[in-house]
Amino acid sequence: MKRAYCTLLALFVSFTWSFAQSLPYLKEPTFKEGEKLSYKLRYGIISAANGVLSVNKSQLQFSNKNTYHLNAFGQTSSGFSIFYTVKNKYDSYIDGNTYQPYLYTEDIHENSYTRKEYATFDHRNSTVKGAKGTFKGKTPQIFDLLSAYYFSRNLDLASLKSGDTFKITYFLNDEIAELKVAYVGTEQIKTSLGTLDCIKLSPEIKPGRIFKKDSKLYLWVTNDGNRIPVKAQVEILIGSVTMELTKAEGLKYELGKKVSYSK
Repeated sequence: MKRAYCTLLALFVSFTWSFAQSLPYLKEPTFKEGEKLSYKLRYGIISAANGVLSVNKSQLQFSNKNTYHLNAFGQTSSGFSIFYTVKNKYDSYIDGNTYQPYLYTEDIHENSYTRKEYATFDHRNSTVKGAKGTFKGKTPQIFDLLSAYYFSRNLDLASLKSGDTFKITYFLNDEIAELKVAYVGTEQIKTSLGTLDCIKLSPEIKPGRIFKKDSKLYLWVTNDGNRIPVKAQVEILIGSVTMELTKAEGLKYELGKKVSYSK
C-alpha cells in the first residue's frame, strides 16, 4: 500500500507531457494566488489520506521576477495511520511567466523514513543542484513535482488527438527522469462538486509488486479555464486506489466554464 500511495500521489500531482523538445504554453496562467484544492485518497472504500495544493504569494524573489509559491501537503487519515503513516510537504517557487522552477524543497515523513530536499534549477545549463549533488538534463525545461503539475495546466492542448503520447522531464529522488502520458479524450465525470466535462489522460506506470501487468492509471482534468485534476484511479494487485477532488477554492474561473483553450 505504501508504494501504491506514493506512486499515485506523485503521478497525480505531476500529470504532464511534452511536445518534442519544446513545451508550448499559454501566456496567461490558468491559476491565481489564493487557489486551494483539497483531495481525498481512498483504498477501496477506506479513506486513506488527504492532500491540499495551494498557490501563494511568494516571500522570496528571484532575479526580481514575478514568482509564485506553490505548496502541497499530504498525510494519511487518522484511521489509516494505524497501518501506515505519511506526512509530506512540498514547496516550489516558480517563474510567473514561464512557470519553470527556481527552488524546490520537500520534507518527507513516511513511518520511520524521513527525507529532506533542497534543489535549485539552472535552466540555462540544464542542471539541478540537489542535496546529493548536481544533476545534468538534456533539455532546458526541467521541472520538480509541483512545478510540473502547474506548468502542465498551462500547456496548449489544441492539437491533441486520442492516442497521442507525450513526455516531460522532471527531477525527483536524486535523478532526472521523464514521465510519459497518453491523451485518451474527453469524458463527463461525476464528482462531489457536480458532473464536469474532463480531459482524460493515462500516465505511464510500470507493473511489479504493486501494479498488475495490465494496470492503467487514469487521470481526469477539468476541460475548463482552470484545468484542475478532479479524479485519478489505478488498480493494484489487491483492490484499487482512487484520489478525488473534494473542495476547490479561489479558482480563477468558475468551475466548468469553457474558455478559448478548452477542448
